[in-house]
Amino acid sequence: MVRRDNILLVALLYPFSLIYGFVVSIRNILFDYHILVSHEFDIPVISVGNITAGGTGKTPHIEHLARLLRTEFRVAILSRGYRRKSGGYQLVTGTSTAGQVGDEPLQLKKKFPDVIVAVENSRVKGIKRLMAEYQDLSVILLDDAFQHRYVRPGLSILLVDYNQPLSADRLLPAGRLREQPFEKRRAHLILVTRCPEHLKPIERRLVVKDLQLFPFQHLFFTTIKYEEPRPVFPDAVPDPLTHDLIRSLKPNLLMVAGIAYPRPLKKYLRSISTRIDEIIYPDHHPYRQKDIEFISRKFYSLNTGEKFLFTTEKDAMRLQKYAHMDPAIKARAYYVPLVIDFLNEDTRNFNQLILNYVRNNRRNSILHKKQD
Repeated sequence: MVRRDNILLVALLYPFSLIYGFVVSIRNILFDYHILVSHEFDIPVISVGNITAGGTGKTPHIEHLARLLRTEFRVAILSRGYRRKSGGYQLVTGTSTAGQVGDEPLQLKKKFPDVIVAVENSRVKGIKRLMAEYQDLSVILLDDAFQHRYVRPGLSILLVDYNQPLSADRLLPAGRLREQPFEKRRAHLILVTRCPEHLKPIERRLVVKDLQLFPFQHLFFTTIKYEEPRPVFPDAVPDPLTHDLIRSLKPNLLMVAGIAYPRPLKKYLRSISTRIDEIIYPDHHPYRQKDIEFISRKFYSLNTGEKFLFTTEKDAMRLQKYAHMDPAIKARAYYVPLVIDFLNEDTRNFNQLILNYVRNNRRNSILHKKQD
């Protein structure tokens, strides 16, 4: 049942959604009729984004693409570096901080040191600079760029959360939609994310019917899986930790999360222990000293016995700058990396589509002409 206060809030916000929707529609029309210009480049560009504000699992899907492509191609990831304190173009290095480049780009660089990672608010400027500085560059992955229409990607991947059907949502601010659901027509591949691990055929058919795809679009279903825990502060942890070892300890857990959708992390932690306390911050929360002090007090207030702090990989990137944190807490602070898994044995088909696109449109190919 929908709560009455939620219905009232949606009703109050609905007029603002109409205004927002009108502005977004005019913008899309200007691009559709080439009044605003979309730039194309003579290099494979793959965009990953969504229509829904908040988490749909973009980062683990970008990671899947980087992992797939880097064995054969020179790969670059271009992001705007959400909530970074720097401006303009920044190349992400192993010594960068989340404040300088954003938590997601830093996470990607630490995970894939051989991949070029850069941040730039203007994707057009960013692509031009990457192409100028890296002559051997083979493919560029654009993070969260479905609404950034100044670049026309060769391959557009749209992520849709299984738990948040587009047809049941509303435009911002009354809902979570950045634009109307029919704008999914711009996507070449649509991935339904965060699916149940055992998705029933009838559930799959209902999603297909709801999305109403065009014949040229490919549909895939993915789910999220958790890898073994890893320390937030590697130098402070003497021994690795496994899921089974944690379960055997029957510990108290403190969950700290500053992401849009923390529910899956809590569900995972419940599989480890029933004794969970939590501290939830807004998405991309910039941790401050007062937050660290509050987290420390909360950690020590847990019941006696074994205790651990668990957070997300993105939060770990922002917490790592507090190297002066209490050593006892640092030694018990872990994050859980996410990976995606394709349902219905679709991994091979998806990977082949990506590889074929990059191989057939590689830089300087005589079959690919620059249109800029």
